[in-house]
Amino acid sequence: MQCLPKLKTILQSKITIYVLFIFLIFYVLITTVLIKYESVYESPTELVGIITDLNVKEDKITFILKAKENVQCSYYFKEGEDVNYLLGKKVKVLGKVSDVSNNTIPNTFNYKKYLYRSKIYLSFKVSSIEILSNENIFYALKNKMLKRINSYDDEIKTYLNLFILGDKTYLDSDLYTAYRTNGIWHLFAVSGMHIGLIIAVLDKLLKKVKRKKLIISGVLSYFMFLTSFSASVMRATIFYFFKNILDYLNIPLDNKKVLFYVAFILILINPFIIYNTGFQYSFLVTLSIMLCSKLITGSYFKQIFKISLISFLVSLPITVSMNYEVNLLSLILNIFYVPLISLVIFPLSILTFMLPFLSIFLKILITILEISSTFFYHFKFNVNIPKMAILVVIIYYLILYLIYKTKRKKYIYLLIFLLGINYLIPKLDKNYYVYYLDVSQGDSSILISPYKEEVIMVDTGGLVNSSYQVSNNTILFLKSLGITKIDYLILTHGDYDHAGETLNILDNLKVKKVIFNNDSYNTLELKIKEELNNQNIHYQNQISNLKWYKNSLEFLNTRMYDNENDNSNVFYMSIFDNDFLFMGDAGVDKEEDIINTYNLTEIDYLKVGHHGSKTSSSKEFIDKINVGSAIISVGKNNRYGHPNKETIENLNGSQIYRTDLMGTICLKINKHKLTVKNYAP
Repeated sequence: MQCLPKLKTILQSKITIYVLFIFLIFYVLITTVLIKYESVYESPTELVGIITDLNVKEDKITFILKAKENVQCSYYFKEGEDVNYLLGKKVKVLGKVSDVSNNTIPNTFNYKKYLYRSKIYLSFKVSSIEILSNENIFYALKNKMLKRINSYDDEIKTYLNLFILGDKTYLDSDLYTAYRTNGIWHLFAVSGMHIGLIIAVLDKLLKKVKRKKLIISGVLSYFMFLTSFSASVMRATIFYFFKNILDYLNIPLDNKKVLFYVAFILILINPFIIYNTGFQYSFLVTLSIMLCSKLITGSYFKQIFKISLISFLVSLPITVSMNYEVNLLSLILNIFYVPLISLVIFPLSILTFMLPFLSIFLKILITILEISSTFFYHFKFNVNIPKMAILVVIIYYLILYLIYKTKRKKYIYLLIFLLGINYLIPKLDKNYYVYYLDVSQGDSSILISPYKEEVIMVDTGGLVNSSYQVSNNTILFLKSLGITKIDYLILTHGDYDHAGETLNILDNLKVKKVIFNNDSYNTLELKIKEELNNQNIHYQNQISNLKWYKNSLEFLNTRMYDNENDNSNVFYMSIFDNDFLFMGDAGVDKEEDIINTYNLTEIDYLKVGHHGSKTSSSKEFIDKINVGSAIISVGKNNRYGHPNKETIENLNGSQIYRTDLMGTICLKINKHKLTVKNYAP
């Protein structure tokens, strides 16, 4: 115990904090940036390990297999096959390595980088699973809890999974969008607030128990395990451990310093945790509330509003990096939802898990929660904030610090000015941009004029027989550029892979006008037309040219055909003597009519028709228009075999860009030059 005074001095010293902080900077840079990691496996077809995390959705499970390293696995199970309770079991899996791609649309979620930062360097597509041995007692208990949760109906099960296991797999995507947009999603992620409530309840129940802190520590430790060691739960739990140890050693230490030491421990164990948004949110918000504790006064609801405002401001750059917009209504909504979810629904969920007869009351509250959140979602007050450069983020936090230290209003105005500059920067770009987006097996392009004055979207993409909405990435990308309005949405024709995402685009972006092709409306187009009427958006299907900024799009109308593909809208445009041709899914018949009707002698950039199918891009057509570069929008390993070998041969001599191999293709154009950039998988 003679070393305690020295330990007390070291822990309380600001110099210790500064030294450790500088050490962390170099430690993170070296271990996460300079050192590169890769899988110890080459091309395995068999793996043996323990399943440490598991998600089940529809007919597919994804799980983490702890073998020589953590491996991300996916498995499509057969009907009747029991895969729900594999956690902790030692298994042998057969299969093959699967590719994980980078984001091919800029400023969107990068799953490959996410796995890398989770220390997962291999993805495995499983064909069969063989159980070798059963789980240990900790996993056995978790599996029993899973069985109990799964015994409830879907609505109750969703929220028990959220609040007890931290698993959002079962949450409906529309509800998730509503919660996230309303700015209340953080209340569903098990966090320090929930841990604090658990501690308070256990402390009350175990008031007369001598070893209550030890029991509470054990409960919190297992809760960390249950929630797969989420960053926010680890932060709150380790903070509790650290405070108890300091109290036992009689070392008084400011909570802010305790928080720093907790962060130091977590980063030391796993430096990649610094990139985890849960970690960033948890520590930034907790620190800011600690710093501003003297300002959080007044009635209970005033305190909630102040905490909400502080949390909103300090986490703004993180929110922007994910959504590129904020809902100002969330500041008000949190006053209502914080007590409802944290003090009522969360504890009632835990009680319902233990006492099933309470499920009727939980269901009533969940219904109120979902209906009200969906209602407020339709009245959202979203403000677009384009992507913030790292320098802008640094200046933002420096200004926040000045506001905290000086309490002067002028710095608030400076903060608003900074956000205004960040909003205006994309509007000052005088270049044209043409993006051929990678939307898998589909088509979608974006034309952006100088200063972002006018934006055209050509087709939306759409995956047939899939619930995945590929346009979510398109919407996110546009918002990252400060674009929330589409002046013209041109639908080349009504096939799902070209127009299937239109309704999602209409829900999330302001569309001024929609251009259909000259064919009659099919079933999909009738649904789109109905929504356009509901939103009072103008549309037409007979058009010969379209004025766009200082340019013109010329629609190459020929005759009516007996198929949707040949009736595609085909148009030509020129930007600073660079000639573009967009073909939709037009085939050889329309190609022949085009070269017979229009004088097209040289096309610099051809958007190849019908994804490079053999039904389009005839040699006669390609030779006649003298293609400089050809862009083929096609899905990786698609079932149609696009692009066709004959089409590639016809384009011999042209520069070929393929979205399946090169990702999104971006053309940046000004009067001096044209540059091409791609975002490879």
